[in-house]
Amino acid sequence: MEQGGVHWLENLAGRGIKPGLENITALLNSLGDPQKGLRAIHVAGSDGKGSVCCLLESILLSAGYSTGMFTSPHILSVNECIRIDGKDIDDIYLDRLLLDVRDAAKRAGCECTNFEALTACALKAFTDRKVDIAIVEVGMGGRLDSTNIIEPEVTVINGIGLEHTQYLGRDLESIASEKAGIMKHGIPCVTINTGIALDVIKERSKEIGCPIVVIDPEDIEVTGLTQDRAMIRYACDTYSIGLVGSCQGRNAALAVETVRALGDSKGIEQFIRVGLEDARWPARMQKLDGYPIILDVTHTSKGAEFLMMDIERIYGRVALVTGMLSDKDLDGVASLLSKISKKVLVSSPDSPRAADKEILAACYRKYHDDVTVYDSIGAALDAALKEDGMILVTGSFRTAEDCLRWLRTRT
Repeated sequence: MEQGGVHWLENLAGRGIKPGLENITALLNSLGDPQKGLRAIHVAGSDGKGSVCCLLESILLSAGYSTGMFTSPHILSVNECIRIDGKDIDDIYLDRLLLDVRDAAKRAGCECTNFEALTACALKAFTDRKVDIAIVEVGMGGRLDSTNIIEPEVTVINGIGLEHTQYLGRDLESIASEKAGIMKHGIPCVTINTGIALDVIKERSKEIGCPIVVIDPEDIEVTGLTQDRAMIRYACDTYSIGLVGSCQGRNAALAVETVRALGDSKGIEQFIRVGLEDARWPARMQKLDGYPIILDVTHTSKGAEFLMMDIERIYGRVALVTGMLSDKDLDGVASLLSKISKKVLVSSPDSPRAADKEILAACYRKYHDDVTVYDSIGAALDAALKEDGMILVTGSFRTAEDCLRWLRTRT
């Protein structure tokens, strides 16, 4: 019996990560180059790029655009990665698309990776469904990421931190250079002033003749923060954002400027406010219904800095349940989140890339006296629920997945 497309995609995970555009070029050519003629916005960065995509999608939908959105990684289902008009792609269509991609890979003699196959699937879906505009999130880095095959109308580069160092480089300058690789001649790039990274982006813009819009963080004021939204003031306007956390001020400013750089063919600017307010995105300081649990996917030190401030502002000190992937800044995150933790419950998420739980615990023990290691995220959650007060679950998408799967066993 022939295996389904999703099963084929899952089997590709063993091929790992192979930066470069050779495979995706051959694969898409075999599919008829669905990326050509596709209107797109390309979004990179270490923190917040998924939230920027979500905010852009919400604004565009509010303005009457048909949208495609490609983000990664997923939390529970790979369907989450590809959205058409605000809804995850359905199982039957996804499987059929993946079989088309599998056949194209055979024709091209291309041993593609999981992410390359998923990228091709998303671009074909957006073309098949004739979306007005696609919002495409970079998977890793930018210059050699398979999404860099598109020719966008606007590029976005959010904040940059230490991540994927074995692929992108050991310092911020190297990582910024890789992310700046999505910039194109004559195509506007919207970014935010993050010090060293901005210097790299400005130099790249001069080299290739790319106009840039630089947002000054000092122009963004978070005027209110609750369990379900953030209120900000930016460029003399006030906005209510349907995502939680002060970092959403930066993400919203990037979305606003991206919409303005895109143009106003459908009077889109008048829908910015309602789009930001209607936006919803899971596992971003999400309070889980019926449980004293805040679920978050923060996995960088810069993201942890925002998360630390926001959790303290809204909830005070919490019990921290955490697990991370091995290529992240374990010590940097631990140094920050320890400050808001009554106790730390550490495990390894269910992922081959997971950081060893004892190594992560050792990082936290530098900064906190009450650190305990558990066999699983679920076991850590069982222990945390015996304590009074709120529980913060964070560290990676796979930690969030483990939390949600644990939750299903209790309902």
